[in-house]
Amino acid sequence: MKQSRLYIPTLKQTPNDTESISHQLMLRAGYVRQVSAGIFAYLPLALSVINKVETIIRKEMDEIDAAEMKLPSLLPVELWEESGRINTYGDDLFKLKDRHDREFILGPTHEETITTIVKERLNSYKKLPMVLYQMQNKYRDVTSTKYGLLRSREFLMADAYSFSANLEQLDIIYNQIEQAYRNIFEKLDLDFRVIYGNADLMGGTESKEFSALADIGSDTIAYSDESDYSANLEMASSKLPDNPIEAKQTSELVETPDVHTIAGLASFLNIEDAKIMKAVAYMADDQPVLVMIRGDYEVNEIKVKNFLEVQTLIAATPDQVVKNFGSIPGFIGPKNLAADVKVLYDSSLEGLTNFAVGPNIRNKHLVNANFEDITDGQPEFHDFRVVKEGEISPDGYGTINFTKGIKIANIFKLGTKFSKDFGANFLDEDGKSEPIIMGSYGISISRVLSAVIEQHNDENGIIWPASLAPYQVHLVPINYSDDTQKRLSDEIVKLLKDEDFDVLLDDRKERPGVKFADSDLIGIPIRVTIGKKAADSIVELKIRSTGETIEVNKDELVNSVKILLKNQ
Repeated sequence: MKQSRLYIPTLKQTPNDTESISHQLMLRAGYVRQVSAGIFAYLPLALSVINKVETIIRKEMDEIDAAEMKLPSLLPVELWEESGRINTYGDDLFKLKDRHDREFILGPTHEETITTIVKERLNSYKKLPMVLYQMQNKYRDVTSTKYGLLRSREFLMADAYSFSANLEQLDIIYNQIEQAYRNIFEKLDLDFRVIYGNADLMGGTESKEFSALADIGSDTIAYSDESDYSANLEMASSKLPDNPIEAKQTSELVETPDVHTIAGLASFLNIEDAKIMKAVAYMADDQPVLVMIRGDYEVNEIKVKNFLEVQTLIAATPDQVVKNFGSIPGFIGPKNLAADVKVLYDSSLEGLTNFAVGPNIRNKHLVNANFEDITDGQPEFHDFRVVKEGEISPDGYGTINFTKGIKIANIFKLGTKFSKDFGANFLDEDGKSEPIIMGSYGISISRVLSAVIEQHNDENGIIWPASLAPYQVHLVPINYSDDTQKRLSDEIVKLLKDEDFDVLLDDRKERPGVKFADSDLIGIPIRVTIGKKAADSIVELKIRSTGETIEVNKDELVNSVKILLKNQ
């Protein structure tokens, strides 16, 4: 391909309002252009990379007998009303009406759609299991779009859906797709982790996320420094040391005038935060819920929401604390609450003695309290806290560390949520009607592009892995108008193309410095420079990732390129 015929609008300066390296470099190197906030055009170089990602995905999905199809992006709103996710996704949905005033959404995901399509045919255990997938644009009206393809409103995804007759089939497919995704990301030369994720929005029972490590990532990953344990911070757990064993003291009410915070109470009573039982009030699907946790920890609302199996979990307002909890904001505690308040206890409190806690009396706290002072019997303890760095890994090996990551894929065990919603049943071996057991899986191809660039770049531009580069070889004659250089360039193009290499020929009338700068910025793995030794058929090869250069004869070029690309 001649570069003069390829649209690559490179930029010398970094555009304003671009915070991620990948966003900056994709704009500067002429891969994308923004059409509107969070909406991008993929220019020829980007589309070439996307095609290569899709080819890698297709190969791995073919290996596990997944069949490709295509679903519509425009979806009737009734499907999402039937599943209940019209409210769960809320303002993230793009909604519109046709000329007949019928309501539609632009699909952010396709569980509802695929379930309604397959339910009539997948009606027997003999037709199961099955995996269907597609590669298609998705739409979400995200609030922040400042990170380019990492937070876009229109994005490209490879999403798959599995249909099984039993849990054993689901487990097999789930594990097959997990391995397929691992293979894909290894081929894309990504440094990634597979972590435990949150299945909440999907209504599933189990989820894993694939996260590419990058400082710009919005996800915090908690991982052990000595084992394979890794989880999204939303789902991470840890082992806590036992609370100190102390002789129980007699509790007493003390005046704590206008002390409303943990820090203020700790200072006023001259105790550590860890000796305070903190109360955090929520409305969970309109039910009042009080979460009790040690004062040096924060409540993990995702864990609470999943434990309660509710759609919404919102911090209670001061008025709601008075009305629904029968208590006083700032002095709330688990004793003498309104009868319908559900109280949850975090495991950080297990074994805690002689603590301070709210008594539901204004300007007072109960100090040297023990569980028999605030509740009947010993409560049940569950993990509702946000873990901290340095805590013991839940598997007992190593300590928890944090890193940042870009979520590039998810896999979910959906179970029967959608099949029950839409009546997708099959007859089992005994002739009994059962709901199909489903799984949902997705790779964000758009984010993959950004993640690769975040991990593969230098001060001069992008450094594409050989498997993903828009072209494998960038042929740069110093002066393509020179007959000798032109003749050798054309001969080399033919030699390389005959060996199935993707070649970009810079035939532009530009200064050598401009050509070299653009070549580094675009990030093609091998640059072949044709210059003053063209008459002797000698060219210079430069390895983009290392900057190393070697001179070779035209006759040695093909083998040299093969060796260099193999080692990339």
